[in-house]
Amino acid sequence: MVGPVKPYVQLAEARLPDGTVFSLHTHDGKFYLKNDRRELMSTALTYSEQLLAELGCAALLEGLPSRPKHPRVLIGGLGMGFTLKRTLELVGRPATVEVAELVPEIIEWNRTFLAGHNGPILADERTTIYRGDLFDCLAGRGKATYDAILIDIDDGPEMLITRGNARLYSPGFLARIRDALAPGGCVAYWLALPTPDFVRSLDKAGFTVEEHLAKPHANSKRPRHRIYVARRR
Repeated sequence: MVGPVKPYVQLAEARLPDGTVFSLHTHDGKFYLKNDRRELMSTALTYSEQLLAELGCAALLEGLPSRPKHPRVLIGGLGMGFTLKRTLELVGRPATVEVAELVPEIIEWNRTFLAGHNGPILADERTTIYRGDLFDCLAGRGKATYDAILIDIDDGPEMLITRGNARLYSPGFLARIRDALAPGGCVAYWLALPTPDFVRSLDKAGFTVEEHLAKPHANSKRPRHRIYVARRR
């Protein structure tokens, strides 16, 4: 006999000035982050967000002679904290992991509703939160500031969460990323689908790009998403 269907319960909501709505829901013991009622991520599927951290931080983990004594990582988009949590597990100590998050409510949800899932990752002394847009965050940084930049904000350049995110894929911004990376560093983009036009943009900006297939779940039979890891030529 099938029991009653458990409803989705909305826990909180955030509205941006352009009308974009984010909401946090719970269902059957799991949490779901939605954008304009479309599911962005959930605590049921964390594999690809963790893989973003693993691929983006790979150079720091290989034990090369150039491994920085104090790694600096920038994450664009806090989301539900999966990439931040995995990055903290990987980089060791000492390290600095800066997170640029546009929506202050999402930061608060990670401190409250999601703390039981990810632990006190925002209270970790290695974590620094920049409350604002990633574009503006990088504008205030000098050259060779970061060993890795991990970006998980949109489904893709043609599938933006907010209209202002279009500049995160522009030639000017890619040049800004290139300048902000330390020697041997890389930028890794999480994207929902193959994006050959963006790969060509990275190539024109002076990067060598690797495409990695990403499954939504470790046991999934087919990959669904893409992670592009780009290093300066």
